[in-house]
Amino acid sequence: MALELASETVWFEKWRYDDAECKYHEQKNQNLLPSSIGAPADVVNRITKLEGENASLRKSVQSLETTLAQVTARLAALECSCSATAKASPPQLQKPSSQKQEQDSKANDDDDDEDVDLFGSDEEEESAEAIRVREERLKSYAEKKSKKAGPIAKSSVLLDCKPWDDETDLKVMEEHIRRIEMDGLVWGAAKQVPLAFGIHKLSILCTVEDEKVSIDDLSEKIQELEDYVQSVDVAAFNKI
Repeated sequence: MALELASETVWFEKWRYDDAECKYHEQKNQNLLPSSIGAPADVVNRITKLEGENASLRKSVQSLETTLAQVTARLAALECSCSATAKASPPQLQKPSSQKQEQDSKANDDDDDEDVDLFGSDEEEESAEAIRVREERLKSYAEKKSKKAGPIAKSSVLLDCKPWDDETDLKVMEEHIRRIEMDGLVWGAAKQVPLAFGIHKLSILCTVEDEKVSIDDLSEKIQELEDYVQSVDVAAFNKI
């Protein structure tokens, strides 16, 4: 009986039992330790990753802000150059025969003034017939003065015609604009002016008679070409 008990793993001393129990709990705690500290390490890794992504986003935002500032500066420079071009006076066309016509008209008026005797001759007697003749002459003289043809008022206008996008053919746009005909309207030179982002505008010069042509009506006729023209602006307006 004693030999059977000795062969079995039975501890009769209490200290052996306590020692085995302590080792068991220590081993159990060691097995649980990696899983208990794993969660905080994962959280730290995620926070580090988020901070890296946040720094990358900040760099992207700064790069976009720098690009936007450069584009804004380029647009401002283009607007300044366009304004300077618009302020430049367009070439004025002078008719060589206009001065001669004015001189001939002035000479004819002087001849008419010499023919009119406003006060009559001192030798003529002041009679009813003389008074009637004098009044008729005064009336005729006043009518001639009122019907005197003055110089025709003309203006030189520079129009900026802006297309919808950079795919619009400005040559075709110019052909359609020149087909607009109005009494007192004469089309002049035209050129393509860079606007922004590869888009060009058509600057076209025209001469109009002020009494016959309204710039607002002309702008409306041009804007009716909706397939080509987005807007029309008066860049320069000079009296001739």
